[in-house]
Amino acid sequence: MRHFLTLADFSKEEILEILQIAKKLKKELKDGQYSNLLENKTLGMIFEKSSTRTRVSFEVGIHQLGGKGIFLSNNDIQLSRGEPLKDTARVLSSMVDMIMMRTFKHSSLEEFAQYSSVPVINGLTDDFHPMQLLADFFTMQECHKDKNPIVAYIGDGNNMAHSWLMLAAKLGFELRIASPKNYQVSPKILQQAQAFAKISGSKLLIMQDPKEAILNADVVTTDTWTSMGQEKDKEMRKKAFKGYCVDKALLSLAKQDSIFLHCLPAYRGEEVTQEVLEGTQSKVFLEAENRLHIQKGVMVWLHQNR
Repeated sequence: MRHFLTLADFSKEEILEILQIAKKLKKELKDGQYSNLLENKTLGMIFEKSSTRTRVSFEVGIHQLGGKGIFLSNNDIQLSRGEPLKDTARVLSSMVDMIMMRTFKHSSLEEFAQYSSVPVINGLTDDFHPMQLLADFFTMQECHKDKNPIVAYIGDGNNMAHSWLMLAAKLGFELRIASPKNYQVSPKILQQAQAFAKISGSKLLIMQDPKEAILNADVVTTDTWTSMGQEKDKEMRKKAFKGYCVDKALLSLAKQDSIFLHCLPAYRGEEVTQEVLEGTQSKVFLEAENRLHIQKGVMVWLHQNR
């Protein structure tokens, strides 16, 4: 049985397989067809962190595949009252066919998966956001930016930056991450990605200068400077990230036909300007829509590879 916790657990061929399933399912949906590949299957969705795109894409996705999703906030289950993760995992997995968990500590997700008897999907942790990265690369494919691209990530060395490292290292493209000195990626995760990069031929560059990172890039991406749970540090972070806002001047250093991505929610005037987010190079709303198709692709792949 396979879980979907981080892209580190998947080969290049498996990642491309999932993307191909998502492509097929998206085309079928656009043609008005539904594939009941998960008919009568139930997805349990645990949300310790709230979400717009993750909840809707999973709930609609399982419905379109012929199954049913059950939303479980932290207050709906006994985890909020101190029930051990392993107990919740064993109970829920005896009743549903698949579980998506969106939580804080990645170690909590790993523990949950260890005791689950059904596939567990990472809807987001503080360390990784792999579903988003598949949606990002799917968007790159649709925009013809998937062949040996140069990707520039500008901003916080957070779960999005970590997931970009894993995707680039697995698929073999060049990734440049520009972050302020005290907000760079985890050395442990970088080391893991570098080991994969030696096999794939990927080029992973960590720097501080956003102008250096974005020069001649095919894809420019960023994320909020203040993630969920970091609100008390917002003002300090805004000062630290001064100069890291993706504005028209910075984006002009990328290739003329480059695209801009953002996982959303976006804070206009902070990590990105209104002009860039709403501009012709922005593909953020196509990217958001693609979460639905990727979620479906991952669920189908896990069901087929149990």
